[in-house]
Amino acid sequence: MKHIIAVNAGPRKGWNTDLLIKSASEGAQAAGAEVEQIDLYSLEKFTGCRSCFSCKREPNFGKCIVADGLKDVLLKIRNADGLIIGSPNYLSDLTAEFRAFFERLIFQSLTYNREEPCCNTHFIPVVLIMTSNAPEGSYTELMNRYKGMFERFVGPCSTLTAGNTLQVKDYSIYNWTIFDPEAKFRSREEDFPGKLAAAYELGKSMISE
Repeated sequence: MKHIIAVNAGPRKGWNTDLLIKSASEGAQAAGAEVEQIDLYSLEKFTGCRSCFSCKREPNFGKCIVADGLKDVLLKIRNADGLIIGSPNYLSDLTAEFRAFFERLIFQSLTYNREEPCCNTHFIPVVLIMTSNAPEGSYTELMNRYKGMFERFVGPCSTLTAGNTLQVKDYSIYNWTIFDPEAKFRSREEDFPGKLAAAYELGKSMISE
C-alpha cells in the first residue's frame, strides 16, 4: 500500500486549506493509499534552513540533520510515495511555516554541483494547494515558481489554487470595507465545492497514474 504524507501549512483547522488537503487525501485513500496528515502549526518549534551545510557532506549528504520539529516530517517524506502540501497565502506568499518547511525539504537535495545539481534519488508526486482571498489567477507566477522547484528536487507537481475564499463566518464584526460579504458567501457555496472535487481528483491521480 502506498503511503502519502499530507502537510497542512495553515493554522486554521476546518477551513479552506485544511478542507482541500483533506479532500485530496480522501482521493488518495479512495485509490488505495494510506494518508498521514501533519499540521505544521502543531509541531514542536522548528526553523528554516540554518545554512550549516551538513547536508552537503558525508555522512549526512542529502539529509537535513537539524533535530527540531521538522526532523521526523522530512524523514517521513523521504520514505513516502507522495506529498500533499497546502498553505494559505499571507502577504502575497505562502505562510512562514511553509517557507521554513520548503527550505529544509529542498535545500538538503541541492548539491551546488553543476553535473548533478540534485542528489534526491526518490522522486515522488506532489500536490501543491494554495488558498487566497484574492481573485483567481492572482498568484500564477508564484505557484509556477514553487511548482518548478518541487519538480526539480522532489517530483512531478500538480497545483491547485482556490481564490476569493471565505475568511470568516461573520464579516460584520470587522471593518473590512474592501470585501463584499455576499459575494464571498456565494463563492463559497458555488465555487468552493468544485475546488474540493478538483483536490479529490488530484489526490486520486497521485496513486492511479
